Amino acid sequence: MLSTRRIGARGASRLVSKGTATATANSASASVASHPKCSAGILSSLPMPAAAAAAAHQQHQIRTNYSSLIDPGSASATSKSGAGGQGPRAPWQAEENIDIQKVTQTAIIHELTKQQIATIEQVVPWFLNTMPPAYFRQVPESFRLDHIKAVSAVRDANMDLYLNLQSHLPDGRLVLTFIRPGTQPGLLLQMVKDLPWNHFQGGDEYLPLTRVQVFSALDESMSLNLFVYGDEPNEPFDVTVAGARILDYADAALTSDAPDEIPEDICEREGLIEYMKKCSENYITRSDPRRYLQQRMLFERVSRTEGTAVHVEPSHVDDVTDHYWVDVAVANSLPQVALEHTARLLFLHNFDVFRSHLDVVSDGENGNVTLLRMLVAPVDPSAVDDASMELLKREIKRAKWLDPLTMDLIFDKYPWLGVKRGEIITAFCSLLHPVMSKVNSLAFSKGNIFDTVTDEKYIAYSSAIADLFLNRFYPKGALSDDELEEQSEQLRRTIESDIEDTVASELLLKMIEIVKYTYRTNIFMTDRYALGLRLDPRVMIVEGEDKELPYGIVFAHGRRFNGYHVRFRDIARGGMRLVTPQSPEQFALESAHQYDECYGLAFAQQLKNKDIPEGGSKAVNLINVNGLSSAGKNFVMRKSVKAFTDTILDLVVETDETRARRIDYLGKKETIYLGPDEQVIPDDIEWIIKRAARRGYETPNAFMSSKPRAGINHKEYGVTSEGLNVYLDVALRKALGIDPTKDSFTIKMTGGPDGDVAGNEIKILIREYGDNCKIVGVADHSGCAEDPDGLDHDELLRLVHNNLCISQFDESKLGSEGVVHQADNDAGIKARNNMHNRLEADAFVPAGGRPNTIDIHNYQHFLKPDGAPSSPLIVEGANLFVTAEARQKLYEEAGVVIVKDSSANKGGVITSSYEIIAAMLLSEDEFYDNKEAIVQEVLDKLRSLAHMEAELLFREKDNYQESLPQVSQIISNSINAATDALTHALDTVTAGEKEKLLPLFRDHLPQTLANLSFDRHAERVPEQYIKNAIASCLASKMVYKEGTKFIDSHPEEKLAKVALKYIEKENEVAKLKEALVETSMPEAEKKMILKLLEAGGARTALSLS
Repeated sequence: MLSTRRIGARGASRLVSKGTATATANSASASVASHPKCSAGILSSLPMPAAAAAAAHQQHQIRTNYSSLIDPGSASATSKSGAGGQGPRAPWQAEENIDIQKVTQTAIIHELTKQQIATIEQVVPWFLNTMPPAYFRQVPESFRLDHIKAVSAVRDANMDLYLNLQSHLPDGRLVLTFIRPGTQPGLLLQMVKDLPWNHFQGGDEYLPLTRVQVFSALDESMSLNLFVYGDEPNEPFDVTVAGARILDYADAALTSDAPDEIPEDICEREGLIEYMKKCSENYITRSDPRRYLQQRMLFERVSRTEGTAVHVEPSHVDDVTDHYWVDVAVANSLPQVALEHTARLLFLHNFDVFRSHLDVVSDGENGNVTLLRMLVAPVDPSAVDDASMELLKREIKRAKWLDPLTMDLIFDKYPWLGVKRGEIITAFCSLLHPVMSKVNSLAFSKGNIFDTVTDEKYIAYSSAIADLFLNRFYPKGALSDDELEEQSEQLRRTIESDIEDTVASELLLKMIEIVKYTYRTNIFMTDRYALGLRLDPRVMIVEGEDKELPYGIVFAHGRRFNGYHVRFRDIARGGMRLVTPQSPEQFALESAHQYDECYGLAFAQQLKNKDIPEGGSKAVNLINVNGLSSAGKNFVMRKSVKAFTDTILDLVVETDETRARRIDYLGKKETIYLGPDEQVIPDDIEWIIKRAARRGYETPNAFMSSKPRAGINHKEYGVTSEGLNVYLDVALRKALGIDPTKDSFTIKMTGGPDGDVAGNEIKILIREYGDNCKIVGVADHSGCAEDPDGLDHDELLRLVHNNLCISQFDESKLGSEGVVHQADNDAGIKARNNMHNRLEADAFVPAGGRPNTIDIHNYQHFLKPDGAPSSPLIVEGANLFVTAEARQKLYEEAGVVIVKDSSANKGGVITSSYEIIAAMLLSEDEFYDNKEAIVQEVLDKLRSLAHMEAELLFREKDNYQESLPQVSQIISNSINAATDALTHALDTVTAGEKEKLLPLFRDHLPQTLANLSFDRHAERVPEQYIKNAIASCLASKMVYKEGTKFIDSHPEEKLAKVALKYIEKENEVAKLKEALVETSMPEAEKKMILKLLEAGGARTALSLS
């Protein structure tokens, strides 16, 4: 017998009727078991367990004995009273109190038993006659018995039918049964909302919702729904036996001439059997054959995607008209979420749900597909037509990707808005926050912006702005520029005259500006995952800001996330990072800073990308994971990555769909390359590349770097740290006079041994310098380890190799003054947070940590009481760890030498760039077969580029007498300025002149890659990419060799001409050097002339021309 107990809506039963009472399933069990007709009467179809039978026998004996003791019709049972008093006590009458209690209890039991028997005699036939036939086909007998017992108990107590039952199947799966009075619209939705979210079994094992069965009583008196949690055990079964009915139906459909909308490939036997192997035995055996094939058809539509498919058809169940079957297949959605969304939309479209089934089918590496089938009926049949059904299907397909705020706005608060308007308004609110919060952080807080824009006083204006946006991008008749300006001006005048609240008017006027500054959107694409806007960067500028405008901005707004992609060149690359604040307050704070963080990271990338063809870019995806379990958080993060990247593809790919549904005011093709950053995992990378190929991106393997097989994994090869260590080596020598190969030196660092940059830097320091390097402190998220004598190298390497954080450091390996602080208490957190300030070392290497850790408000904490720095040298392995203002203050007040992030950690972007070009030129197998040779050549190139810049940094520092960060930016600006000038100039040169410059592109490539594939470059590499590569190679060559002042000495308009002339003269000098080698003269003189030619031959020749 199933173990059954009641749980309430969200934990406790709501059993409220006349007074307060409690009814249990067990009381119903006793009533049913005690009924003398149980074995052969009304319940003959329901098996009675042995325990219940024994209980029935015992209760029958009690009734028999009691009847023989007290018989109202017997003279011996009557007390006779004398005049004025009580008669004598009969000899059988109970004398002791305990005996009286027993008799009373027996009497009460008798009365209750009679009532329960009467109730059961009413409930059982009613239940058997009123539940639909599907209930008896699909619900096990043991469950049906539990349901009858529970309903009887509640009816016997004269209470309303509010019951929540919790049971377990024999295989351990959890079953929640919700019983409610009536079948009114919205009842299923309310039950789904009442479902608990975090069911766990066996510790942290999350139990997903895997099956739902919804039934309505035929007399509409009751709804009974079952929700099953947990996966069905994967026990082998013969699908040809379990699915014999389905296979026979499919065979008949293939041979029949009768028309059927199910395609032949869905009915093909071998493919059908393979599909059945993905399904549970229960799903196969209880499914109607036609329904099963129809759901398989929907499954195939969404398989290997993130999409949703919907099918609606009339139903003739029990000859009832005006009923419809709604079938839904949702790829990779939490089943409970898919069910809630669908139930919510059916309720809002005025449909009543009479029956529902939910099943989950595996989709292999792509996850699962949730299959829903619902029997529904409209409240008003006359309101249903083809248009309303199409709208319902579209909204069900969109629901998976709608943000909760959007859903509340359009489904609860203002249903008249519609999905598109609601999405636009919530997206604009998110876009407004980082801009307007700079104007007034309190008035324009995230919550206040949304509340104001959606206030009933202003929602009509917001809706009008959303309509303006829709009309501007309507594929069949978009507004012209003049029409947009006319309608915008009319809206502005209306807002300014009607609205007195300045906060509201400023927000609404800025929303109009967003419409004006949008070049592209995917709003009219049918299967989009989020709402995307390709923006003019001017929309993000606040009055008074003076900073360089990016080339372009993409903004995406979707379910639980907002994403920005900022780039500073047409062809650009940079990583995507995921930001997941742990509290609503922190989320609001990050929202205000999200764009600025993305801008800052992209600008830093632009400075460090000076040596490669791609400009700098960055993507920051801010994800709301508040209130989610760890499993839920990971699920939402993976979904947000997919939605964000697919939205970028919506805005850049050229396909028949985008040409038909995407209005373009930009007027040019765009190319974007991504890379992994914080919290992006290999599964994300694989999905993004496959999705890019499926969406028609020209070079899908190049769309995302660090592919597991055909990529160069940054952590595995330590590419960022290899470049970082070159800068550290040169800086120790030039700034501190330390030869790290001979002299002892100390290092402190942030970022743990399990991190990419920090872990690899630990390995390189020990590899290159051995015991000369004393790492006196390491801090990461888990805590910090400190030792003035230097942390044990072997123990650090153990942590690195085992991917362990610093809190796992073996304290027995510490020196006498060493300590490990755990970040699980206030003291440990404080020690971790100030380690980088507190410990003294020759150099500080931030190789991990959040941006702006050292800023203008706290930089003085890095100084000792006497004003000297705790480290005279900082080499920034982490992006933006120190703000620009803090860098300058540390230099001015304490002479701290800082190698800026845009120089120190450029090894990663150089590697990713080579990976991108390799993906264009080689097949995956070609790359894999030659991977080790290519990787070693890439490492050699990035070390060489790092060394050239490091040497130039200190030469230019002496020339400019400025801080290293300023010099670093000067170098980057010089190279980028020359690159931009050359890129524009290359648009005008002849084909023959371009051909002469191609050796620059070949020399840029790793030798193995060039040897294998350079002859393919014309057909495989975009022409603009080749131009950028030639320009960046020539620009960096000139700057590293001649210095920044050589570039600055030429007017911008002549810079390209000078650069092209420079390469011509360099070729002439190369020929002179070759001739000189063959010349007969003293060797010392020959070497001197060659050295002079190498140092300044091209520049000198240029001045003579």
